[in-house]
Amino acid sequence: MFTSGYQRSDIEDIFRDAKKFGYDYIELWGGRPHAFPYDIKRGQIDNLLNLRDKYEIPIKVYTPEHNAYPYNYMIGDEYQRKESIEYLKTAIEMGKALGAEYTVISAGHAGYEATRREIWERLYKSIRELVDYAQEKEHILLIEALTPFESNVCTTANDLCDIVESIDSPYFGAMCDIVPPYVQNESIMSYFKKLGKSLKHLHIIDSDGKSDTHFIPGDGNIPLKELIAEIYDSGYDGAATIELVTAYINEPSLYAKLAIERFNKITER
Repeated sequence: MFTSGYQRSDIEDIFRDAKKFGYDYIELWGGRPHAFPYDIKRGQIDNLLNLRDKYEIPIKVYTPEHNAYPYNYMIGDEYQRKESIEYLKTAIEMGKALGAEYTVISAGHAGYEATRREIWERLYKSIRELVDYAQEKEHILLIEALTPFESNVCTTANDLCDIVESIDSPYFGAMCDIVPPYVQNESIMSYFKKLGKSLKHLHIIDSDGKSDTHFIPGDGNIPLKELIAEIYDSGYDGAATIELVTAYINEPSLYAKLAIERFNKITER
């Protein structure tokens, strides 16, 4: 269960609902008020770990909020880039402290005037710094592709392949949210074929095929039952988060329950 849709709710609701609805783990969204990296570091971690243990719901993935105001390492001057990198280093440190298997990041929009070379040089420099820090902390960092509505940096399977292969570290891999390939007519299964064992995590959700809105399973156009069958057959052995973001922020509990009920029906074999 992804938790950004619960940002207007009490933090305990997240763990209680995950347990009650039958989720295996949560993917913790790292934004205020619940799990902002600097808030975790100043003492919020104790409450998060207590709730994890109370409800026996692991925090498998930590996904800090970035790419918008005020942190985006792909745009602005060098001071702004460095500040964003320091923020994400803290996120990596907190992901490790939370017991998460992965911390997940992405690459925000680089601005309309950046050339392809400028984009690549800035991306490589930034990810190299973050992966070196993740290796120092012995924690795995993953990068996901975004939709073209959100970014002009890392939006395809080939983009992920380029950065993962260039960095070449056991502490760095890729994550596939199935919405980005679907909205740009890219094969979802190409991520599995191209990235192989470097693909370590998934976001499974539905899409209308024309926006970056994440719908609950069954409310979009993706043939999820058939897709899940192909994913099983591909040999993929990682996990998948049902990524409800903010489309259902008014009633996160209702939709978190409905999402996993529908997903369970889809995955019956």
